[in-house]
Amino acid sequence: MDTFSWSYVLMMYLRAIGWAIVAAIGFSFGIGLAIKVFTWLSADIDEWDEIKKGNIGVSLIIISIILMIGLLVYKVI
Repeated sequence: MDTFSWSYVLMMYLRAIGWAIVAAIGFSFGIGLAIKVFTWLSADIDEWDEIKKGNIGVSLIIISIILMIGLLVYKVI
């Protein structure tokens, strides 16, 4: 197949979009799983209630989890 033909370019675009959709679905499941594991590990603490009370330590933990998941997604992409 000629690499400069329109059909080849269109096929490559569709392939890239397909992989982007697969990656988005995979990352959404991964992030959901990471949040679920964190919730299981901290079953005795209501994080959002503690944040509303002004507990800086819990809010820093939540921020660090969000940043680490974001950095992981950034490095993989």
